[in-house]
Amino acid sequence: MDSDLVRALRLRGVDVLTAHDAGLIGYPDGEHLAFAAADGRALCSFNVADFMKLHLASLADGRHHAGIILAQQQRYNVGELMRRLLRLVGTKPAEHMRDSVEFLSRWG
Repeated sequence: MDSDLVRALRLRGVDVLTAHDAGLIGYPDGEHLAFAAADGRALCSFNVADFMKLHLASLADGRHHAGIILAQQQRYNVGELMRRLLRLVGTKPAEHMRDSVEFLSRWG
């Protein structure tokens, strides 16, 4: 996660916990999702293919997560990522994110 984006979101009151903050760098994607689910956090990633597979596997296995936010890497600059994430966070309550996937492309 870009440090400028993290800083900008935090300055605007968004509770952001990065994989680095959580000590998850180098761990498999499934562990990132499990950690986020246990902590009640939606997970944001540019790894669209892998997290869509994890989302579908979670649903099939009856496991839950707090939501997944996906964006294509290098599609948006930091300002555009921030605007889209703020629009999503400000519009969709956490309880409506549960077990769902949101694509940032929809939040332009």
